[in-house]
Amino acid sequence: MKFHPLIAFLLLVLLSLCKFVHVVADLNSDKQALLGFAAAVPHVRKLNWNASTPVCTSWVGITCNANGTSVIAIRLPGVGLYGTIPAKTIGKLNALRVLSLRSNDINGSLPSDIPSLPALQFLFLQHNNLSSVLFPTSVSLSLKVVDFSYNSISGTVPNLNLPRLKVLNFSYNNLSGSIPSSLKRFPSAFIGNPLLCGSPLEPCSTVSSPPSPSPSYFPSPPIVSQSRHATSKNKLGTGSIIAIVVGGLAFVFLPLAIIFICCLKKKDSGSSGMLKSKISGVGKNEKPNDFGSGVQEAEKNKLFFFEGCSYNFDLEDLLKASAEVLGKGSYGTTYKAALEEGTQVVVKRLKEVAVGKKEFEQQMELVERVGRHPNVIPLRAYYYSKDEKLLVYNYMAAGSLFALLHGNRNSGRTPLDWESRMKIAIGTARGIANIHMEGGGKCTHGNIKSSNVLLTDELEPCVSDVGLATLMSAPVTMSRTVGYRAPEVIETRKITQKSDVYSFGVLLLEMLTAKAPLQQSGHDDVVDLPRWVRSVVREEWTAEVFDVELLRYQTFQEEMVQMLQIGLTCVAKTPDMRPTMDETVRLIEDIRQSESKNRTSSEAESNIQTP
Repeated sequence: MKFHPLIAFLLLVLLSLCKFVHVVADLNSDKQALLGFAAAVPHVRKLNWNASTPVCTSWVGITCNANGTSVIAIRLPGVGLYGTIPAKTIGKLNALRVLSLRSNDINGSLPSDIPSLPALQFLFLQHNNLSSVLFPTSVSLSLKVVDFSYNSISGTVPNLNLPRLKVLNFSYNNLSGSIPSSLKRFPSAFIGNPLLCGSPLEPCSTVSSPPSPSPSYFPSPPIVSQSRHATSKNKLGTGSIIAIVVGGLAFVFLPLAIIFICCLKKKDSGSSGMLKSKISGVGKNEKPNDFGSGVQEAEKNKLFFFEGCSYNFDLEDLLKASAEVLGKGSYGTTYKAALEEGTQVVVKRLKEVAVGKKEFEQQMELVERVGRHPNVIPLRAYYYSKDEKLLVYNYMAAGSLFALLHGNRNSGRTPLDWESRMKIAIGTARGIANIHMEGGGKCTHGNIKSSNVLLTDELEPCVSDVGLATLMSAPVTMSRTVGYRAPEVIETRKITQKSDVYSFGVLLLEMLTAKAPLQQSGHDDVVDLPRWVRSVVREEWTAEVFDVELLRYQTFQEEMVQMLQIGLTCVAKTPDMRPTMDETVRLIEDIRQSESKNRTSSEAESNIQTP
């Protein structure tokens, strides 16, 4: 049947109009659902959701599909949401694929219409205060990743129908009862729920209600009807009790007194002028009271200072200084020494040095040359004898990058902002690139990690432990640095410049995510940081990678993603696929320059438009 051309045209217009009306209706429906959510759930940070602005291009945390017809992702981690999510708000977004509301203060029950959404695949609600989650048990859900860890969810775990589920995490809640058979394939999903039982946790018989106290330890009070004679037979006299107590105390304190006297004698007979450690817990192979035991009297003034050093003390002064242990690293113990005139320095006591004096001195000269770069810790002095090797550095009061990233992260701490992280990243890269230029371009570091990046008060990074790997009789202890080690180094224990690049890549990912290089996924499973980041990016939820403290810097999101790509390039499994450190420096500098130009251009446009 043929239509008149005009009629066919009108039909086509009508169909297009119907489709357009349907699209507009869908997006308007999503907009109203989101506005309902924003009105019902208070939030500390302003979301900037306005009915008069476009949802897909202007609303914070909202992603639409390619056609701009419906909302497919909500990402609002760490924006200060608190209160309860009502039904028929987010649960009306039928095209929603990703919901990320982690690190807020949402409480109450999660309505069942959210996990029931037909397109929902990724659900991130960890680090909230939810008390329950209503999962529909009669339908098969599309969810692939579900994370409700670190909430207050109580009750039993339902037998869920989740055939597509790949990742599940209900750890550190208040769940009880047994784990359903359908979820036992997730061995680490339920740790931190002491009232849960059954495989893969403890069998239910062993975590039932605690047994009553044994009468032999917690005797019941005497029954009133017992005769005085009957009860008195089981009592000890006052004199007997005193004798038992005095004897027990003597038995405990006599050995302690003997040990104390021996320690005093040892202290009096030992080297009384040595640097004392104020920190307890020194290892069995470490002398607890001094690090100068290997210094001989005839060698007391052989502390070698490099040219330009302003310190005015000798070895005798150093060994008399009060001190505290800053830490034990791969190459030895590090002390903070406070000299009498108020000078503070860092002294590293090396262990397991395998080279002779001449080679040691040559290596110290190289370390001193490298340390002239502003992003490398300068070596100020050293001491060498057969039994003692000491290095003297400037004291960096701001501490290490590791402490800044993984230290106390409570609500009162000052977050490490994006500009500071970029400053630390590019400075560290320049420092390592400078190290690689020494020795005819063949020098390596071999122990790059966040605890070896020290910071000035202005957060300028300085790479430490330079040039020490070649002095050691054995490779660095693998357990200390395995998270930063390139795959080929784990196999061969041979360090190269490309393995340094890998270590820097791990450090870069650590700065972006604030996660440690090794992630404990539960039981004996350990996941390294590069593999975790790759898995997240592969599943297209890249926003979940970044440290929650970075989420406030919306204008730098593109720059963050670019830095993430550089980090992943540096941790390529094959050394040949990794850039050199010089190339890495240029990549980061290009991002900074490009971002600076974009911001300058935006400011100029804003000035033109502003009357």
